[in-house]
Amino acid sequence: MTLSGVRIGDARVLDARVLADVMGQANAQLDWLPRVYSGAEEIGTLGDMIDAGWVRVARLDQQVLGFIALRGGEIHGLYLCPSVQGKGVARRLVDGAKAGRDELGLWSFQANVRAARFYRKAGFVEVARSDGTGNDFGLPDIRFEWKKGTT
Repeated sequence: MTLSGVRIGDARVLDARVLADVMGQANAQLDWLPRVYSGAEEIGTLGDMIDAGWVRVARLDQQVLGFIALRGGEIHGLYLCPSVQGKGVARRLVDGAKAGRDELGLWSFQANVRAARFYRKAGFVEVARSDGTGNDFGLPDIRFEWKKGTT
């Protein structure tokens, strides 16, 4: 699959179910990640984020490859179809999030070593760790931050 034709754009309300599927496929690779929400809850939450204008989607033709949920300077989610992971799609989504901002932040689970490696390569720096009591999954996480001009 050639990804040269990937387009990044705003999510549409009708994308919520497809985005929930992408999130489910990505999360299914993480055997340590418990499922705490039903599919309907995930679709509803994604629909709310789309309505709020938080979600940008990577598409190739009409196929959704992944998405980023961004509120202000906080990344709330970055998910890709497993078939396009490691092919530059996430980097394009994050670079788009960086555009016009001086800083970004996010939390990532400590067990998600691949995500931590990706964020570090993208110029994010670890600034804190938690025991997971502040997230819905109860899993230890890492706070990453990026500041313009540091990469």
